Amino acid sequence: MQRVLITGCCGAGKSTLARKLSDVTGLEVIHLDENYWKAGWQETEKAEWTEKVRALASKPTWIMDGNFAGTLDLRIERADTIVYLDYRTITCLWRITRRIVRYHWRVRPDMPAGCPERFDAKFYHYVATYNLFRRTAMLRKLTELSETKRVLIFKNDSETARFLDRCRMSMPIQG
Repeated sequence: MQRVLITGCCGAGKSTLARKLSDVTGLEVIHLDENYWKAGWQETEKAEWTEKVRALASKPTWIMDGNFAGTLDLRIERADTIVYLDYRTITCLWRITRRIVRYHWRVRPDMPAGCPERFDAKFYHYVATYNLFRRTAMLRKLTELSETKRVLIFKNDSETARFLDRCRMSMPIQG
């Protein structure tokens, strides 16, 4: 595992998994949200974003977490491992609610300066409908990719934790 792409619904735990996997592997974490958003929740212009993702993905090693469907193929092309967090909608909604309460009007560690956490009805709607409108296409794409890439799909925290445990056991002991 040299270039790991972590994707899935918002609130599934992509950033958390990326940090934990980085702790085990030593690979750099690239949070796409941190690179996409500008202060005041301003979006990066599409062409600039594509070039930024291309540059990030061209690095020799990384763990990259985030969605951003418009650049998914760029990231998939470079990834050797794809992790899809296929969590239930209710879990994701609960977690984003908890995150908003925890960080309300403060900037999360995986976000850029000037983007404090806040309630956003459009974001809640996106999370509530993610599995309805995006999940099937993603699973189809991942099935096709599994012939050429390592594709891992986790449905809950227990499966994700077992994966991290296997990674810890397979890493050489430092000393």
